[in-house]
Amino acid sequence: MRIARRTFATLGPLAALGLLAACSDDGGGSGSGGGDGDFVTDLTFGTGGTGGVYYPLGGEYAAIYEDNIDGITVTYTDSGASVENIGKIFQGEWQLGIAQSDTANTAVLGEGEFEGAQVDNIGWIAGLYPEAAHIVTLADNGIESAADLKGKKIAVGDVGSGTRAVSDAILAAYDIGEGDYEAFEQDFASSLDLLRDNNIDASVFVVGTPTGSLGDLAATNDVKLVALDQDKAEQVASESLFEVYTIKPEAYDFLEEEVTTLSVAAALIASMDQVSPEIGYEITKATFEQAESITLPQGGLINHDFALTGQGDVPMHPGAQKYYEEEGLL
Repeated sequence: MRIARRTFATLGPLAALGLLAACSDDGGGSGSGGGDGDFVTDLTFGTGGTGGVYYPLGGEYAAIYEDNIDGITVTYTDSGASVENIGKIFQGEWQLGIAQSDTANTAVLGEGEFEGAQVDNIGWIAGLYPEAAHIVTLADNGIESAADLKGKKIAVGDVGSGTRAVSDAILAAYDIGEGDYEAFEQDFASSLDLLRDNNIDASVFVVGTPTGSLGDLAATNDVKLVALDQDKAEQVASESLFEVYTIKPEAYDFLEEEVTTLSVAAALIASMDQVSPEIGYEITKATFEQAESITLPQGGLINHDFALTGQGDVPMHPGAQKYYEEEGLL
């Protein structure tokens, strides 16, 4: 198992879409059509920013896959997360990735950021765990509700992540448009640094709960999680692929009451062109059978009950389908 640190700049959404569209003009992500000769055993696994959950989780799973699947190598890399991971799989550069389930669905439907560049070569491996939208601020910033975000400096998610869609949906529900706040496109770790240094007023990010980085911030600062009004959360959920979700007080030491928010599923996806049905089967099997080896809190949430959550219109990878059929889940 190897770690790859990116030497390329993260693509902005428009640049990423330009590349995706160029690829689609050739008829597919890798131009391969998924023939046997195109399958590879040297896999690159796109994760997320180093301050979030995707990156360490991807690193642990990369080691698990190499230890339990004969003949493969897995290099995991930090990335802008969902959009970039999907884009790199579409281009044939990466073979595995973690993505928000809503972003994966918009990609295969050619909607949202993927309009004009429908992704046709990603396959669902597994829903891993729920990811909750966190609206984080410091107690002395005067933000008591999401409505107070108007006029503020807000980190809305990294370029190439799925967090921006959630941020936009939340702000829109409170009639806060693009000109009503100053947006900072930052990864999770950078946004917390900006918040700590009082360079922004709030950060919105979508991450598995709990996340250690937020606990680290709370150890030195008076942190507050801003709840959504129930009706606003239900409104957004009814118009999107998000679900109403409750962050329990036991998730973080600084929480004293439940926080109403939104969630999506963190999903493992794989290339249909480059990951064979046999390897896809072994990856799916190891994902669940070795979940107890995951040291992150999210490892305890990875189980068959959540495996198909959020799949929607994303096609099942043939290897995953075989595994789920054997387990009686399909």
